[in-house]
Amino acid sequence: MNNADGAKAGGAESPTNTVDSANSANSASSANSLNTVDWAAVRAEFPILDQEVQGRRLVYLDSAASSQKPRAVIDALVRYYEHDNANVHRGLHELSTRATTAYEGAREKVARYLGAASAEEVVFTRGTTEGVNLVANTWGPANLRAGDVVLLTEMEHHSNLVPWMLLAERLGLRLRHVPVTDEGLLDLAKLPELLTPEVKLFAFTHISNSLGTVNPVAQLCAAARAVGAVTLVDAAQSVGHLPVNVQELGCDFLVFSGHKMCAPTGIGALYGRRALLEAMPPWHGGGEMINSVTFEKVTFKAPPHRFEAGTPNIAGAVGLGAAVDYLEKLGRAAIFAHDQQLVGYAMERLAGVPGLRIIGPPRGGAQRAGLVSFVMEAAHPHDLTTFADRYGLALRGGHHCNQPLMRKWRLPGTTRASFYFYNTTGEVDRMVEVLHEAHRFFR
Repeated sequence: MNNADGAKAGGAESPTNTVDSANSANSASSANSLNTVDWAAVRAEFPILDQEVQGRRLVYLDSAASSQKPRAVIDALVRYYEHDNANVHRGLHELSTRATTAYEGAREKVARYLGAASAEEVVFTRGTTEGVNLVANTWGPANLRAGDVVLLTEMEHHSNLVPWMLLAERLGLRLRHVPVTDEGLLDLAKLPELLTPEVKLFAFTHISNSLGTVNPVAQLCAAARAVGAVTLVDAAQSVGHLPVNVQELGCDFLVFSGHKMCAPTGIGALYGRRALLEAMPPWHGGGEMINSVTFEKVTFKAPPHRFEAGTPNIAGAVGLGAAVDYLEKLGRAAIFAHDQQLVGYAMERLAGVPGLRIIGPPRGGAQRAGLVSFVMEAAHPHDLTTFADRYGLALRGGHHCNQPLMRKWRLPGTTRASFYFYNTTGEVDRMVEVLHEAHRFFR
């Protein structure tokens, strides 16, 4: 666990771009992209940010929990409901045709965004949690047997822990966990003794939602492949922030949530290699996912529709497609460079707050994304976050659905500031002012 370090990132300086090498981002082009984006104009496209909370100008630093939505996404939702609202696939009338075109068009956009081989490898879900549970409840029982090992890490969100714990109870599986070092990094020196041929699945996060750690996904996937293990990547914190290409990463499954990348809530996606999806049984039964039903027998559609029983979240998919368009226009390499500029600046400023300790990796390299967690000696994270709200400052306090890791470090939780491209260094300054005031108040 480290105090902040690194040089101050001034507004006129080109920030260091440290996108994971597995994502094939070019640092020079990223810095250039950052400098060509009018971030103030981009911020103005988010109407929710133009308000006061508790009589103070809103400073929203909770995008790791849920990002805000630009006007382009809001307009896409309104346009769908005002002009195209109908059920998809089964209708023969004009509105149903339009809705189907929009829904499947969004799937095509997500496939391109992820670098998938085809749109058939993209299954719409309610979000990351449902994506993990879908794999656990379909691929899991079809491929895992008593005594098999599922490898996880100590930094996993509960959504990538609990489904495997439930499955382990049902099937008699064994769970292993890659340790996290005191710096908040995976202890890769322990990987050879943990990632053995007994491991049938290695499920891990791309970016830790509580530490900001960026894990070396391509390296981990290659190591898993070498022992015959299937991989699942929790990309909830990464797909909206940096370039992600599933073929370059070499993962078998990848899951994410739309609401963390400017899209509506209740929509996300599971990427799965086509051969794996085709071999998986359905999870939910109902309309749309069938080819034929008699009283004696049912046959199912091919993926992805096999896994999308019932009326889907059509508007959510339309909004997700609009968010993909929006982020692609900005450029994810530029977004990540902006994230890193802000987090580097924040870590330097936070280091000057008395009694405050930063949790997670130091600034530098590809190891930290755009969020920072910290603890203040004088205040519980819940009290500190509640205090900050008085000043219109939206932070997140608690264990961040990482209870085992917090327990390992003997922490009740942390306070987390998470940044996105609509945040500014001025908002970081405001946060630091409030934290100084909190120190005086709680002391």
